[in-house]
Amino acid sequence: MQKIYLDNAATTQVRPEVIAKMQQALAEFYGNPSSTHSFGRSAKTAVEKARKTIAKTMNAQPSEIIFTSGGTEADNMILRCAVRDLGVQTVITSKVEHHAVLHTAEELKKEYGIALEFVDLDEHGNPKLSHLEPLLSSNDSNKLVSLMHVNNEIGNILDIEGIGTLCRQYGALFHSDTVQSIGHYPWDVQSIPIDFMTAAAHKFHGPKGIGFAFIRKNAGLKPFIFGGSQERGFRAGTEPFHNIVGLEEAFVQAYENLQQEMQYVKDLKRYFVENIKKEIPEVQFNGLSGDLDKSTYTLANVRLPFDKQKGLMLLFHLDLKGIACSKGSACQSGSNLGSHVLTEILPPGELEKPSLRFSFSKYNTKEELDYTVGILKEFALG
Repeated sequence: MQKIYLDNAATTQVRPEVIAKMQQALAEFYGNPSSTHSFGRSAKTAVEKARKTIAKTMNAQPSEIIFTSGGTEADNMILRCAVRDLGVQTVITSKVEHHAVLHTAEELKKEYGIALEFVDLDEHGNPKLSHLEPLLSSNDSNKLVSLMHVNNEIGNILDIEGIGTLCRQYGALFHSDTVQSIGHYPWDVQSIPIDFMTAAAHKFHGPKGIGFAFIRKNAGLKPFIFGGSQERGFRAGTEPFHNIVGLEEAFVQAYENLQQEMQYVKDLKRYFVENIKKEIPEVQFNGLSGDLDKSTYTLANVRLPFDKQKGLMLLFHLDLKGIACSKGSACQSGSNLGSHVLTEILPPGELEKPSLRFSFSKYNTKEELDYTVGILKEFALG
């Protein structure tokens, strides 16, 4: 049986170069980065080198990069600190955000009594700028807008420059969960009016348990985790040096090979979309994921012409055939609830049909996609 991994939006295979760097770090540079002896200094030097590497690639300052355990912590940190430290009274987001943002905003409403407002979505799941503007201008409260750059389920790409410009126009802070796009798209934070961004290494062939937040200089956020003086005092705790080294290597590899790998994965997605349309003509694409120009090149979310009962067996059937994909965010796999994203954009009749997210990487092949589409067609005819 073949083993085919098409769930790269959930996590990615770690690059061999990253594993090698992490093994070296664990074996040779095991000093505490906060220690003043040579072992500690060697580790500290590597941590700061990683910070500078990331900052230079994104045209940021090293002090604007804060290492975290991943995207969820970074999202929590930014939203919580913005309310606690910057006097944010209104958070504006959308109902198709990652739960790291949605659930945090809901808790902040309970804890601090902030106003929580949701921007309207169009039929494809994109936030409407025409509705965001009146939300921004509705009153004089301090506002934070939190909208993700690439939707992790349907792949829609946000007009991040347009949103950022609108936020600046009305004096609102702008945070974007960029977990699905850092490592897959080029970034220049000097040309984008954005205050806060988040990243997770395991989304671009790095290790799990490490990520970073971009926090614009002089934003005014205060420490999130108290203790030592690590991360410039903002996030205490001994740095996971091996993970930071792995993050840096994954980041470097992603951007050194960006154009070549982006084109390769784009071609894979195009091939998948064309092939599944040909073999299962009734297939539909959720959000804009079937549009190669308006969605990320890394995933496609398909809605298949099966009834609910047959659809219940589909993911299990694919797993038996060695194919790994997802019916939504991996963060919801332990839940009996359906996708909150699809619930917002699909009518009830269409929501009953099975939807699957297939997400691609440099390690996938067209032969794997042929096999996958063949299994789906076989299931449809069975």
